[in-house]
Amino acid sequence: MKKQSMYLKTASYFPYLSIILAALLCAAFSGCTAAPAVQPDPAPDSDFTETVYQVSTLNALMQGVYDGEIPIGQLTQEGDLGIGTFDGLDGEMVVLDGRVYQVRADGKAVEVEDEVKTPFAVVTFFDPEQQVQLTGLEDYAGLQAELDKLLPSPNMFYAFRIDGSFDYVKTRSVPRQNKPYPPLVEVTDLQPTFEFQDVQGTLVGFWCPSFVEGINMPGYHLHFLTEDHTAGGHLLECALTEGSVSVDIKTEFQMLLPQNEHFALIDLDESLEEEIKQAEQ
Repeated sequence: MKKQSMYLKTASYFPYLSIILAALLCAAFSGCTAAPAVQPDPAPDSDFTETVYQVSTLNALMQGVYDGEIPIGQLTQEGDLGIGTFDGLDGEMVVLDGRVYQVRADGKAVEVEDEVKTPFAVVTFFDPEQQVQLTGLEDYAGLQAELDKLLPSPNMFYAFRIDGSFDYVKTRSVPRQNKPYPPLVEVTDLQPTFEFQDVQGTLVGFWCPSFVEGINMPGYHLHFLTEDHTAGGHLLECALTEGSVSVDIKTEFQMLLPQNEHFALIDLDESLEEEIKQAEQ
């Protein structure tokens, strides 16, 4: 009975064994074509297109952590659009199409070398989900109200690029600081401002959710660059004649912390909300 049982079990699989053997013999001859092998899924895109990459924290910058942390050549490996500043708080940064511009304390913009360092910057690879046209916005508050309509959730990060014609743009920049570095709010109290009339240019920057307070500034933070890339600065006010707004929803956030003694010893628990509003506006 035991042998018979084993025989029946083997025999029950015999048709399948025959099929497998026939397939192997067929594949051995050139006249037979084997079924194509299943190809693995392609590797995911290596570009972190949904990541906002930030160097340092806004609270650290507010408290005078101005020493450059990474070179611009490294920063542009993390994004092709963004904003920030330079070693010693030397002006405003505009990252546009992968090129980095420094708006100096006189309002003039120059393209910077890869070796220049930044103490604070926010960049991303810009890949917008939507684009809309805007016209006839009389002030920055009106622009923000229109941009608000493009935000599907208050809990995400958003990158913006606005190309257009402006009746009026007001910006500021900051002069390079010397050690011991003063707090940012003291620097911006004496900031030079610049005004542009009937100008073509681009606004770039971010909207950050409220839960990043202290790390970044909740709400809008935009920098301006003229169409000829010769002037710009941190946006204070604007009137948009007409323009194209592109929005990129960002769902990932990565931050590089400074590795210097100044950052290591400062108190980052303190709320600087009022000082940030004063410095940014």
